[in-house]
Amino acid sequence: MSSNLNPNSRRHFVKSLASASLLLPGMMHELLAQTASQTTDPANPLAAKAPMFPAKAKRVIFLYMSGGASHVDTFDYKPKLIRDTGKSYKGDFLSAPRWDFKRYAKCDTMVSSLFPHVGSMMDEICVINSMKNDFPNHVQAVMGLHGGSVVQQRPSMGSWISYGLGTVNTNLPSFMVLASEMPYGGSLVWDANFLPACHEGVHVDNPTEPIQNMIPTDLREVQDKELGLINYFNTKHESTRESDRMLAARIKSFETAHGMQVQAPEAFDLTKETDATLAMYGLERGSTKGFAWQCLMARRLAERGVRFIELIDIGSLQLVNWDAHADMQTHVPLARNVDQPIAALLKDLKSRGMLDETLVVWSTEFGRTPGDPNPQAKGRAHHASCYSSWMAGGGIKGGITYGSSDDYGYEIAQNECHVHDLHATMLNQLGIDHTKLTYRHAGRDYRLTDVSGHVIKDILV
Repeated sequence: MSSNLNPNSRRHFVKSLASASLLLPGMMHELLAQTASQTTDPANPLAAKAPMFPAKAKRVIFLYMSGGASHVDTFDYKPKLIRDTGKSYKGDFLSAPRWDFKRYAKCDTMVSSLFPHVGSMMDEICVINSMKNDFPNHVQAVMGLHGGSVVQQRPSMGSWISYGLGTVNTNLPSFMVLASEMPYGGSLVWDANFLPACHEGVHVDNPTEPIQNMIPTDLREVQDKELGLINYFNTKHESTRESDRMLAARIKSFETAHGMQVQAPEAFDLTKETDATLAMYGLERGSTKGFAWQCLMARRLAERGVRFIELIDIGSLQLVNWDAHADMQTHVPLARNVDQPIAALLKDLKSRGMLDETLVVWSTEFGRTPGDPNPQAKGRAHHASCYSSWMAGGGIKGGITYGSSDDYGYEIAQNECHVHDLHATMLNQLGIDHTKLTYRHAGRDYRLTDVSGHVIKDILV
């Protein structure tokens, strides 16, 4: 077809060919054979792959608090910081947490009153109070948390997991991201970078239209014929360009998009969820707003075979995110927005027998300083050398804490957990040796954990 042909005319031509079955007999035979082979093609970049060793988890739900939640105000209890508030230390004036801590659940884990619902689930949770990132600026820290490098944009952890394990449901992406607004770092959070493009996260930013063009514009049988013909020409084109690995990935992405029109509308339809389930998440029937909707959708997507699901809390009530330079009180509505839904997600997964095979990870890109040069400061600055994350399900010991910071929460005192260690542990629970999940690019083998990382064996069941 001529390159200057009107797009509508091209579409009409393909449509008429497909609908009227005007394909030459040889072409039709080849097309049918090609379609049949796709279901078993081992070269399919999204085909489900066996783990390297027996896995504890089948999937990951990553809860990302964008902006830097304060560790000393949430999960890292520092009684000495409370006692010594106002004193000078390392050029700062110590500042006590703004909220009380108390013991929760049977395990008696200390949690801030900001998170009473999550606190009630501490028997399922391992809190890591010795997290470390490599840079205290947002974009670089986001790169480190998601891609393992603060100096170079690399594939996101969700893309690595998609590359390593593929998808168990060809009608849905292997990696999906739910976020109403762009976080720090933007799309690099879910970018596949040098990995095949089919492993890039599908970003859902509008609950009223979760995925653009999700509803077919033609009758299903007509569209199937159109896409079959297009795929025939795409495959012919690809056969003459075997060195272009990205081409096969793009073609597979189109096929996945078609499959999503089959299953995605049902996945995003909450009408069959019970009133009790909606109430547990704090979600009004018919509402698609806030983190409650994201958490319920995470459970539904996990049920349907999505391998890696990231939920990004950007904020609520005109608050941008957890970046509390000006006033720590902004943590109150932010915590209220996520606390009940996160606890509900854990309860829901457990009640359905899914928590044991679902690794749930809560993290932020760094913590916040326990003090400030200004003794009157109401907020806290960036602090990457020590902060808190937590993990639950998927073969993780619940009801424990791992690692510790010093008396004031400035430095790691015991059992450092670098972001590389977090990634290595996540991959391990999925049955992947982080040192062997590599991809050749620009003359070297890359991996999510770069040249570092250790599995945190003390927190594993």
